[in-house]
Amino acid sequence: MKYGIAIFPSKKLQDKVNSLRKRYDPHYALIPPHITLKTPFEIEDSKISDVIEQIKAVAKETEPIHIKVDKVSSFKPVNNVVYLKIEPKDVLTALHERLEEKCDVEDTAEYSFVPHITIGQQLSDEEHNDVLGSLKLQDFEHEELVDRFQLLYQLDNGSWTVYETFHLGKEN
Repeated sequence: MKYGIAIFPSKKLQDKVNSLRKRYDPHYALIPPHITLKTPFEIEDSKISDVIEQIKAVAKETEPIHIKVDKVSSFKPVNNVVYLKIEPKDVLTALHERLEEKCDVEDTAEYSFVPHITIGQQLSDEEHNDVLGSLKLQDFEHEELVDRFQLLYQLDNGSWTVYETFHLGKEN
């Protein structure tokens, strides 16, 4: 089965992002707005309980994270993805690296880890430039405390659903 690990931001931020994604992201119906912590990976069902224990250990040693969204950016020229930039990058990168190190799974990450929430993807060059230009004029100031992340699995129709939620911090 295919799994992934992601943070789902607050409903307030998801609603704002979804108002844009429904126009610009063909994956809109497959998964809510999220910050990918670990790219999709395949694992046998018999091994998932071991991976869950490894993820729990990472969650327990990670304090809740204050995140900030302050601007729209793009991965162009690598690909025509428009996204909300997430700060602080270092804290999220450290969490990503701990998950990579502690979880005994192979993944096929094509790109370096960049914390973000996708707004649009698979855009033509012209669409990309238009969307990026218009969104850069909008205010995306948002801050929140993230205290959990989710292990997801992919259904047969390509959509993703939560398998288990992990709370950050020693008390959780």
